[in-house]
Amino acid sequence: MSTTPSAPGDTTTTPQIAVVTGAGSGIGRAVAVELLTAGWAVALTGRRTEPLEQTAARAPAGSTALVVRADVSQPDDVTALFTAVRDRFGRLDLLFNNAGTFGPGGVPVEELPYEAWRHVVDTNLNGAFLCAQAAYRQMKEQAPQGGRIINNGSISAHTPRPHSVAYTATKHALTGLTKSLSLDGRPYGIAVGQIDIGNAATDMTAGMQTGALQANGETAPEPVMDVGDVARTVRHMAELPLEANVQFATVMATAMPYVGRG
Repeated sequence: MSTTPSAPGDTTTTPQIAVVTGAGSGIGRAVAVELLTAGWAVALTGRRTEPLEQTAARAPAGSTALVVRADVSQPDDVTALFTAVRDRFGRLDLLFNNAGTFGPGGVPVEELPYEAWRHVVDTNLNGAFLCAQAAYRQMKEQAPQGGRIINNGSISAHTPRPHSVAYTATKHALTGLTKSLSLDGRPYGIAVGQIDIGNAATDMTAGMQTGALQANGETAPEPVMDVGDVARTVRHMAELPLEANVQFATVMATAMPYVGRG
């Protein structure tokens, strides 16, 4: 169980507090359940309440899950989310900035509607910034000071897939956000890192095992990995002391066509 002293010199312990965005499915759900199972108290957030409640139902008996509906691209929703966390728990130890969208799949850049581009940017980049900013403010002001932010990047933070201009642009930008937040957080004990994930088995990647468009124009099946391996990696990053930080981690299906020529 992950615990933290309730006050300087106090020998009692209380669960550490996490916010997981996009917690209603996929990687967010897996990470939230992993943290809840490890003894964290977790605020689950996403755009729809029902999937969040389904995630909470997967947690072990006695765990503490707070369901807060929020659209991370909306500043007022983000403010309300972190206010709810502060009111319920009094502090924040971890933000897993996970909410994201790929946008329209397989659309060439010249045909991508501006509205679709804007939706991906608002969710993946602006949403990550808004949540990180709110978490940063709370971690700076709380006592004991500090905390950790882990941003969900992607293999696309390094190398694009065909017809993925919006998603790839936001994931590259997320790397810059991670580096800048990491630097600015140093004086306040705020550690910021990024996990870049490749081909975890979720609904979002379901089609990869039957065939995904490759850079040479061919379609080929790709291997996937258990999403639980991603969740355990995030938990490892989260439970390091704040004096240590995994700045960047890449977790991927071993044989996916990323390293080398495929």
